[in-house]
Amino acid sequence: MSKPSLLAESYSEKDLAAQLRKSERALQRMRKLRIAFFFIGKTPYYRIEAARAWLRANEVQPVRRRG
Repeated sequence: MSKPSLLAESYSEKDLAAQLRKSERALQRMRKLRIAFFFIGKTPYYRIEAARAWLRANEVQPVRRRG
């Protein structure tokens, strides 16, 4: 039986950047905007649920125009 990976529910910076279609440098700037992350050594990782929560928190609802 294989053991589950501790990082199975996390994205590396490279993986999350690919998912968001952004550069790794853009993610580094986004960390300043309070997206949750953690380091293992010098490598940043993002919990998948934290990334989803950040996306939900930054969602913009369209404004209905009076017509």
